Amino acid sequence: MSTTERPRILVVGGGYVGLYAARRILKKMRYGEATVTVVDPRSYMTYQPFLPETAAGSISPRNVVVPLRRAVPGAEILTGRVTTIDQDRKVATVAPLVGEAYELPFDYLVIAMGAVSRTFPTPGLAEQGIGMKGVEEGIGLRNHVLEQLDKAESTTDEEIRRKALTFVFVGGGFAGAETIGEVEDLARDAAKFYKNVKREDMRFVLVDAADKVLPEVGPELGQYGKEHLESRGIEVYLKTTMPSCVDGHVVLSNGLEVDASTIVWTAGVKPNPALARFGLPLGPRGHVDTAATLQVQGSDYIWAAGDNAQVPDLVGRANGNENAWCPPNAQHAMRQAKVLGDNVVSGMRGFPQKEYKHANKGAVAGLGLHKGVAMIVMGKMKIKLKGRLAWYMHRGYHGLAMPTWNRKVRVIAEWTLNMFQKRDITSLGAMENPREEFYEAAKPAPKPAAAAEEKKDDKTAAKAS
Repeated sequence: MSTTERPRILVVGGGYVGLYAARRILKKMRYGEATVTVVDPRSYMTYQPFLPETAAGSISPRNVVVPLRRAVPGAEILTGRVTTIDQDRKVATVAPLVGEAYELPFDYLVIAMGAVSRTFPTPGLAEQGIGMKGVEEGIGLRNHVLEQLDKAESTTDEEIRRKALTFVFVGGGFAGAETIGEVEDLARDAAKFYKNVKREDMRFVLVDAADKVLPEVGPELGQYGKEHLESRGIEVYLKTTMPSCVDGHVVLSNGLEVDASTIVWTAGVKPNPALARFGLPLGPRGHVDTAATLQVQGSDYIWAAGDNAQVPDLVGRANGNENAWCPPNAQHAMRQAKVLGDNVVSGMRGFPQKEYKHANKGAVAGLGLHKGVAMIVMGKMKIKLKGRLAWYMHRGYHGLAMPTWNRKVRVIAEWTLNMFQKRDITSLGAMENPREEFYEAAKPAPKPAAAAEEKKDDKTAAKAS
């Protein structure tokens, strides 16, 4: 046991699984039974399914994040990173935002670090690409897109204008299809307020190495989604990769080359690379290898779930697929977190563990305002929806899945208010460098050229004398 008076349950990561697991543990624990500590580089959790709507301005950025200290008031929240874990000593090394790293003892450990963008060593990608994993990227993409319209409106250089109005999105899964749908909606609405920029002047390109978009909703709805995006003037290239994008010059494997100021990368995710330093058993793709009880293989005091875990899909295996694993989505993360929380408390008390088992309930995706696709699974029956009704299902599901009633109410209120007013097209790109204007104002004013030359002549004369 650690040196603390009470056993410590250390939750590494404050995302969907970390937040819900900590809440569940605190709910099931007796008062004073243990200390729950959550460590994350950010003091808030981001609801990632709402990032496309954040990029489009349909939801304010602060309403898609949940402050951890408010959502889990009974937990100890540490803002920093867990860099190493010593399983023999049951000690984690925490690197805070400021100051030196320190050791934190624990008795029970929850790994909930989530995933990061899956990238490739594509020339120019690191310098030009914009991801969609955090609220900061959602805000940045919105400001960037509106800034490109401002550039196109103000320049007389046709080459600069063409590049500013070309938008390339790589990845045709949920994140890519939803983001390009929302951003195209934003740009279309914003263009109504520009005199020299029309939707016809813009070029939207969606690229994916797979042979379909939105594979999560099945081939029929995926084909509908592709055709719907193309009907809006979006070019969709499947079985295509992007070998290079140096200085915004996008080269595609199908031979197409375009200059684009906007390159959005949503080509999948991978487990957090920091897992490799923790000494945990990992699967072939870098996920923590867990049992159906969400316990890490070979351990009785470490649990993992969500995007960073390889969790057996018991329903799929019962249906004959021996290699079925739970997909990394919010539907599983929320339910896994609750089972994980229960199992941590049970393990602390010496009770048996419960296996995680959940049948897929379907998938929903929004493709812009009043547009979407949805597949609802009810037993052996699949209900497929398109258009406005699917969009209502998308908003209804995610509105209810948003953590805390405070944020649910804020999001729904914002949706309601937006029904009666036009979309806001204000670009706040200066937020990325908020001190720039003050810095320029605070710099010493340059001396007049004549005065500087006179002072120089005086110094020369003085040396000569």
